[in-house]
Amino acid sequence: MAYWLVKSEPFKYSWDQFEKDGKTCWDGVRNYAARLHLRAMKKGDQVLWYHSNEGLEIVAIAKVVKEAYQDPTTDDEAWVAVDLKPYKKLSKPVSLQQVKNDKRLKDMALVRLGRLSVQPVTNKEWSVIMELSGTKA
Repeated sequence: MAYWLVKSEPFKYSWDQFEKDGKTCWDGVRNYAARLHLRAMKKGDQVLWYHSNEGLEIVAIAKVVKEAYQDPTTDDEAWVAVDLKPYKKLSKPVSLQQVKNDKRLKDMALVRLGRLSVQPVTNKEWSVIMELSGTKA
């Protein structure tokens, strides 16, 4: 199993709305690196849900339930989407500042590649985030 992080602006699509919906198509990604990450996602992979722009914190975990397929928001076959479902809210959110302040996370894509909307998360980074949040995944 691999780990990932996706960013969502809460005023556009919050974790609370995602939980109400029960599932979502992660579409509309138009960054080449993020597209590669979407294509690499496998069913069952776990995904950190990061509230960007407002909140600036990792709030929950989703799971990949459908692997990459043609993004329904475009006719261009190069772009893909995946389906995600809510898994669990973190016991306590992990702020961007906490991530930046933790030396163990200095190489995390969230720190190095701040604008990338879909990112890989290493096993070590995942463990640190779970520790900081007080969550057992």
